[in-house]
Amino acid sequence: MLKLITTTLVLMRLLLPHAQGWQPQGARSMSLANASVAISDAWSFHHNPGALARLGETAVGLSYENRYLLKELQSQGLVFVHPLKKGVISAGAQYYGFQVYRTMRVGAGYSMQLADRLFAGVQLNYGQIRIERYGAKNTVTAEFGVLAAVSKKVWLGCSVFNIGRNRLHAYQDERFKTCMRLGLSYSISEKVKTMLEVMKEVGKPIRLKAALEYGFGEQLQFRAGSAFNPLEIAFGCGYRLKNNLQLDLGSGWQQVPGWSPHVGFTFTFQKKADA
Repeated sequence: MLKLITTTLVLMRLLLPHAQGWQPQGARSMSLANASVAISDAWSFHHNPGALARLGETAVGLSYENRYLLKELQSQGLVFVHPLKKGVISAGAQYYGFQVYRTMRVGAGYSMQLADRLFAGVQLNYGQIRIERYGAKNTVTAEFGVLAAVSKKVWLGCSVFNIGRNRLHAYQDERFKTCMRLGLSYSISEKVKTMLEVMKEVGKPIRLKAALEYGFGEQLQFRAGSAFNPLEIAFGCGYRLKNNLQLDLGSGWQQVPGWSPHVGFTFTFQKKADA
């Protein structure tokens, strides 16, 4: 009985920081300590919908994370992106937890280019938090994101998740997570890109992040990043197969809970060349 109580308390301690229906997704982002608000790829659906407006090809992706090497803290993510004649539509989902405690979020969005160097996107999400014996709480949240080119090498991105601060429970006025992110990416060269980001969750301290991505040619990438408050170190690599399938691997580490390995696949449907 004591072992069961101890295990339950430990799991709840690890679950609570992620208990409000949103968390980052995508193995590339995780390998960069999630300093990803100012970069563009299919997984921007989970980080900055405005960045999706830069994409010119249809893509689908799947990611998996085993947080702290505990089977109860598994996280899965999905994403779909499709460019239109004007703008980009997107859809995605995330699942986290286990039978006793589980969160789920599914959503859809639209992104477009507003000006020569300005991109924006909006997104609506349906979220659910389910706790065994206590039932489930559902809500619809809105997200907004912007990406702007400061220069050819510098991009500035920002996003706000759960703009309306939807209420989770009347007790202590508990609400679904509201997260604000501001960051930039700087291409030092064609091979090297750095990222800096500031993240603020309502009711929590500001979190700073920094990351580096190094590319060997067009196929292989190495990544590393760190976040502070609390301290987290992340690293990983990516490899492009046959020009349309991207494999990403990596892991994050925190001093007390330990390692969180992750893997992701992104498939891009390349446009056919004109005859």
